[in-house]
Amino acid sequence: MLSNKLQKELNNQMNNEFFAEYEYLSMAAYFHAGNLDGIANYFHVQAQEEHFHAMKIFHFILDKGGKVELQQIAKPDVDFASPVAVFEKALAHEQKVTKSINDLMDEAIKENDHAVNSFLKWYVDEQVEEEASASKALGKMQIIGGKGEGLLMMDQEFAGRSFTAPAE
Repeated sequence: MLSNKLQKELNNQMNNEFFAEYEYLSMAAYFHAGNLDGIANYFHVQAQEEHFHAMKIFHFILDKGGKVELQQIAKPDVDFASPVAVFEKALAHEQKVTKSINDLMDEAIKENDHAVNSFLKWYVDEQVEEEASASKALGKMQIIGGKGEGLLMMDQEFAGRSFTAPAE
């Protein structure tokens, strides 16, 4: 059984993951509007990953006998100053998610809930990868200044990215 606090925090994290899905879809729309479908694909894949993360929490709460409480999802930003600004926002978002996961892990440790602790280890490891990916993409975008031939090269590079759900 989940404590009330952990159940609440897991539901909040699930909501954060669904919001991230929306946010990445908004970023994808920005790049689609600029005819940069490859970079849009990068964000579509990010959105799929976030949906997977949210559903993983959804099923964990149920498996632990808890109550899933879906919450309102805030409207994401839809206007961005530049391609670089989009990637800056993506990295900042991943850093925020990392803090949220770490806070949740701290609570699981505090409550000595080994099942939640074990479950969250996957997210801790995943966030290392997520931040590294966002940081690398931002670095490339900064190098090219979000313009010109470099932007088209990034568009081509990201066009081939796809999502494969990790084995459980």
